[in-house]
Amino acid sequence: MRQYGYFAPRRALLAASLAVTSLAAFAQEPAKAPKPKKAAVPLSQTKVVVWQDPGAVETRDFVGGPGGRDKAPQGPFTFVKEDFGGSNPKVKVKDAKGVEWSVKFGPEVKAETFATRLVWAVGYFVDPAYFVPSGKIQGATGLTRAKKVIQPDGSFVEARFEPDDRPKGVTRFKEEQGWGWPDNPLAGTKEMNGLKVMVMLLSNWDNKDLRDIKRGSNTAIDQLTVAGAVESRLLISDWGASMGRWGRGGISHLKRQKWDCGSFAQQTKFFVDGVKDDVEVKWGYYGQHTDSFREGIRVADVEWLMQYLGRVTDAQIRQGLEASGGAPEEVECFAKALRTRIDQMKNLRVKS
Repeated sequence: MRQYGYFAPRRALLAASLAVTSLAAFAQEPAKAPKPKKAAVPLSQTKVVVWQDPGAVETRDFVGGPGGRDKAPQGPFTFVKEDFGGSNPKVKVKDAKGVEWSVKFGPEVKAETFATRLVWAVGYFVDPAYFVPSGKIQGATGLTRAKKVIQPDGSFVEARFEPDDRPKGVTRFKEEQGWGWPDNPLAGTKEMNGLKVMVMLLSNWDNKDLRDIKRGSNTAIDQLTVAGAVESRLLISDWGASMGRWGRGGISHLKRQKWDCGSFAQQTKFFVDGVKDDVEVKWGYYGQHTDSFREGIRVADVEWLMQYLGRVTDAQIRQGLEASGGAPEEVECFAKALRTRIDQMKNLRVKS
């Protein structure tokens, strides 16, 4: 009994000692460091581009857009996770082909889908976007923001699908590794000024950039290797705040809107505000950044852009609006207003 009484406490003490030692070792073991972000190659060491020749603009497919009809998302869709980035409800899903998509809901859906088509048609880089009028997401449970737009059975209406992965060999850099409108290697060039014009043409008032990373920048850089050299493509990664009201210009008491043709058409008469000294175009646009954004765009820059934008047909515009979920009355309204804005730029010399 003495031996039992003696060894039992020792066994207990030994077990406790081993437990303490194990806990101490575990506590001292360094935590795994998070995977470091890949750093962008400095722009000064790359070929920086913001535009590429689109070729025959009038033949570009506004139905399939930059992604093409054959790569459109195909249901049924399987829930992956909810995405809490940005201000609109979003989820990640996989489609029937195993492609993963970022799915956005809300007022930006139609605007972004159409805007990317028009911007891509004239040679600028965009992310492919598709409008899906309705569908069902299997396994969509535990939702928070997205539960307002995805029903308990997984059904949804009016969503924008964007591929979640970059094409092979392309790395996306955003936020602190993005770029700013006034401070980039192409600032002041006809190509960069042309992109500014496209932003204003579409009434995209959310022109945030590198200066706004605390609020979320909408500029990005895609880097890839082309012919053995690193190429940096500057682009806008979010066109959702388009096709509505920029908030001022004759109707300053009204707030900004997205995909609102009544407001878009009403502000069209303020789009081009004249020409200063027969050189610099004056604009009625207001955005997150206004004066520094709309200043310095020359008539020559607009004339260069019109070599491509001027070849977009009314039929293409209507097809793009329809593919973006526009109702018949919206298609007619937006198409008319856009053509009026394009004609204003075509006639700049007359206005001066």
